[in-house]
Amino acid sequence: MFSKEESKLLRQEFWTSFGKSFPRKWILYNTKLKGFSFKFHFDTKKALVALDLEDDLEHRIKYWEKLTALKSILINDYLPDAVFDEAYILDNYKEISRIYVPLDAKVSIHNKNSWQIVMEFFNEKMSLFEAFFEEYKEVIEG
Repeated sequence: MFSKEESKLLRQEFWTSFGKSFPRKWILYNTKLKGFSFKFHFDTKKALVALDLEDDLEHRIKYWEKLTALKSILINDYLPDAVFDEAYILDNYKEISRIYVPLDAKVSIHNKNSWQIVMEFFNEKMSLFEAFFEEYKEVIEG
């Protein structure tokens, strides 16, 4: 078991190490679309990359409809393991819409032996997510 401080330091070390291992500018929140962002998630049980729709319901529905129309392209050409979840509940009980790709391996941010696997997964999958977004941004915005 790790103390809160030890856990915090490990998390900081992971993200610093990830940034040094894969030094590039990710889109993340810089999509220019309200409530539309990409996220990396890594905790003591799982790792995933996600596209989150967190704005008001009207924007969520608008973007969700566009993304579901592009679902076969995203799955066939970019991310075959993508999971579409229109009503995803976050740990804080907030409901969002999320498309995510989970890492299908037992990993923990507290286990440095799993870091390299997660970093490579993050780099590969987020790069594909961003490529999809760049290619279809105008359709999603429209």
